[in-house]
Amino acid sequence: MLALMRRTELTDQQWQHLHPLLPPLKSRGRPRADDRKTLNGILYVLRTGCRWEDVPREYGSPVTCWRRLRAWEEDGTWERVWRSLLAALDEQGKIGWARRRGLEPFIRRMIVELKAEHPRLNDNEIANIVYVRTGRRLGKHTPGRVLSEEVVPLKLSRLFEPYHEARDVREARQAVVALHLDGWSVKSIASYMRVSRTTVYRVIGRWIEEGEAGLADKQPGRPGGVRKMDLATMDFIRRSQENPELGAFRIHAALEQKRDAEVSVRTVGRVMAVHRELYGLAKPKRSPKEKAEMPFRAKKRREIWTADVRYVPHSITGVGNAYVIAVLENYSRMILSSAVSLTQDTTAFLRVLYSAVERYGPPEWLVTDGGRIFKAKQSRAVYRALGIGKEQIERRKPYQSYIETTFGIQKRMADWHFKKAETFAELAEAHDT
Repeated sequence: MLALMRRTELTDQQWQHLHPLLPPLKSRGRPRADDRKTLNGILYVLRTGCRWEDVPREYGSPVTCWRRLRAWEEDGTWERVWRSLLAALDEQGKIGWARRRGLEPFIRRMIVELKAEHPRLNDNEIANIVYVRTGRRLGKHTPGRVLSEEVVPLKLSRLFEPYHEARDVREARQAVVALHLDGWSVKSIASYMRVSRTTVYRVIGRWIEEGEAGLADKQPGRPGGVRKMDLATMDFIRRSQENPELGAFRIHAALEQKRDAEVSVRTVGRVMAVHRELYGLAKPKRSPKEKAEMPFRAKKRREIWTADVRYVPHSITGVGNAYVIAVLENYSRMILSSAVSLTQDTTAFLRVLYSAVERYGPPEWLVTDGGRIFKAKQSRAVYRALGIGKEQIERRKPYQSYIETTFGIQKRMADWHFKKAETFAELAEAHDT
């Protein structure tokens, strides 16, 4: 490491030459980091190709080295150093200046013809086409300089007709491919052929994948023998339909999550209709309701949470009611914490609230209904200790609780599984899945 550092560092003679070329120190403000150390750090990265964070600490902060490199580039320091060193080497006769190669007449003519063919071509696009055709790289200002010196003729004919005016669509696609091979960009092809970039991408993509065969018309519709629906997917839909609360949209979402099935909602609906006719399954019921005002709408995260308890059905012998206690964030509508409990008491609620606060931090406000567990002395003491404000929804207006919507989804998606649970472990498993 030390030997490598010595090879990349400036000698005293080099530093004496470079020091006057650097920006002067400011008379006010915090003193600037040592220029020689910082410059050695920059040279270390440029010569070794390492990451900035790997700069040896002897050269100071890597961030300072990176910022100094950028600042000196913006204020022209590097160009000033380069010109000074170039002049010094020239005085010593160490530079053999090569004669500047002129631009060939046929390339100048090519630039003018391209501009005449499509006036919207910019200098970079013209330079790229010239490079593809000839292998000659042009400077970024060369096409503009040539066009300023030449007269661009008015061209009355086109190399290719617009895409939708071609006699054959295959010829139009061949024109797109020909321009692509000639070095034209997608933007310039779309502009010249008067077609969208999406069409250009599609034509080029088909040509890359299939070759010449990809330029021909294809039969509309799905190829014969291709089906996205199989028996396993249909059986999954049938088993999901046994829960009468599930419709096509929810079953489609379950298919995407659990089976990665690529079927549309309409296809799921058609399969459900076939199952209703074959197996006599009930059709999901709709209950349209008017949208009501939500007084506890959150404008940022961790502003308002909602907590609630709901009864869940089960088939556990010798056990009374079972409950789901949950805490929801009103802004993202995400369940922060939830648990199944055989009791509806303050301890069970505070366990769920603790789990949410431990992971996400306390909210500004907590909204609940008028349940006793939310107004208990222990609960209020926890609210005060955490700095949580307490709000309560109005009586007989459960819709003001954001968690009611989530519980409604849970009722449709999970109650059917809750009813089948014969042990508490099965009930907890149904809740977690």
